[in-house]
Amino acid sequence: MEGVVLVNSRFISGLPRLKGTHPSPRFRCKESADRFNKGGLIVAERARVTPIAPPKPQKTRMEKVLDTIERIGNKVPHPAVLFVWLIVTVIVVSHICYVLGFSATYESINPTTHQPEQVTSTAQSLLTRSGIAFMYENVVRNFMNFTAVGVIIVAMLGVGVAEASGLIKALIRKLVRVAPAAALTYILVFLGIVSSIAADAGYLVLIPLGAAAFLSIGRNPLVGLAASFAAVSSVFSVNIIVKPLDGILTEVTNDAIHLLNPNESISLTANFWFSTASVVLMTVVCGLITNKVMEPRLGPYRAPKEIQAEEGEAADATSESRGLKFAAWGLLAILVLFCLVTLPHNAPLRNAATGSLVGDSPFMNGLIVFIALVCLVVGAAYGFGARTMRNTTHVIVAMEKATIGLGGLIFQLFFISQFIALFTYTHIATIMAVKVGDWLETLGLGPIPLLVGFVLVVMVLDLFITGAIPKWAIFAPVFVPLLMRLNVRPEAVLAAYRVGDSPVNAITPMMAYFPLIVGFATKYDKKAGVGTVIAMMLPYVITIAVVWIIMFVLWQVLRLPWGF
Repeated sequence: MEGVVLVNSRFISGLPRLKGTHPSPRFRCKESADRFNKGGLIVAERARVTPIAPPKPQKTRMEKVLDTIERIGNKVPHPAVLFVWLIVTVIVVSHICYVLGFSATYESINPTTHQPEQVTSTAQSLLTRSGIAFMYENVVRNFMNFTAVGVIIVAMLGVGVAEASGLIKALIRKLVRVAPAAALTYILVFLGIVSSIAADAGYLVLIPLGAAAFLSIGRNPLVGLAASFAAVSSVFSVNIIVKPLDGILTEVTNDAIHLLNPNESISLTANFWFSTASVVLMTVVCGLITNKVMEPRLGPYRAPKEIQAEEGEAADATSESRGLKFAAWGLLAILVLFCLVTLPHNAPLRNAATGSLVGDSPFMNGLIVFIALVCLVVGAAYGFGARTMRNTTHVIVAMEKATIGLGGLIFQLFFISQFIALFTYTHIATIMAVKVGDWLETLGLGPIPLLVGFVLVVMVLDLFITGAIPKWAIFAPVFVPLLMRLNVRPEAVLAAYRVGDSPVNAITPMMAYFPLIVGFATKYDKKAGVGTVIAMMLPYVITIAVVWIIMFVLWQVLRLPWGF
């Protein structure tokens, strides 16, 4: 913007002059200059007015580190290519370990007989006759036995209907209207933590819901994605409700206890108080990291046109209200059906031997089917009520669309499944875990340092062995009797394992759902990649690990009850 600025001679005479310049005061607008020059105008000067941009805030050292991690991580090749290279690496390393006679002997619990037995694991080469035969003849079997593939497909059959009908958007709008804005982050984090009761459903349902909820109120959807992912994965091992994983971990723990004392056992709720307190504390921790660290780092979000178009679709209030009523009736119908097959004493979905519904029972073991059916029935009911679906053909099309959209993910899971199967065949992970455990045992540490060291070892190994049960089957026979001799309760050892097993889940590409999370991120940022997700999750992982270890140590020192 250009304008003529007129100045008064009396003002100029009182100003210091700089060589080669003309003194001229600055005005906010031309009217101010006119008023200033009223009564004696002698000089006219043409001035260009340019807005001065505020300086960009300096990035902290942590933000610079995270930016570097994101930049490097996003330069790695496509996940499929990455796992091909990992497979090649495992093949080479397996043969080296085989030639060197890499092995370990340890005491393990037989999962069938629940009896201790001496096991010797020897490194298996993938370049021997049997190794080459294993790689060739088990390609299909490795893929079909990869549980994540079936879980994702089954869950998305229901979730796809709920999404296509508009039910998920309607629920998000209700949540945003009901929940205070300041509490939304903490509500999503809490739901993410307790979603582990439904096994892996949180990855498929809650994480995209968290991103969409943040977007609906003008916040960065990647922040909502990060908060939900941290809650679902990095705090996976605890809950306020007993879940199937608790039953298996308790069984393995009791088998390890019986190595030292056949008359002692712990119950299914042996870690209940510690788990409940952990859920509350981690909800606060994840919420604070989201609001104080992640949101300032990622900044405001500018949605691409396709996201704007998708979010800009107005919802008819009358249709939405009618759809939600239909959805409520659909939910009631599916709940009544499941009550009939779960609540009676001899119900088919109870444990046939114990009659238990919680823990190891057909209902809990197949909970992902329950989640899928609820999403399918309630989503279809909402669609019929809101007129977004007219007939069953629309429901089937929604299911087909959901499975078609999984093509890229299933392609990546094929290579991941091969890598995990080959890595397991070599026994390298098992031998490594045993060696590290033996080394930690020989250090002669006291109870607290040994427990903390145990937690750290589990965290490191979780980068390579993501399953909670295989690691505990290796560690329990070693550390439970060892720490019991040091007057540490077995409940404390199991709690230590829970602390170590979860946090790193959010940053290891070995986790089956990691490619899925990267896919969710690319929906909102086309440039997002592996590095983006790891950089987002590192603050959560580090903070959760540190705070949780401190909480665990204080719990042990104060001798608080672990459960009942």
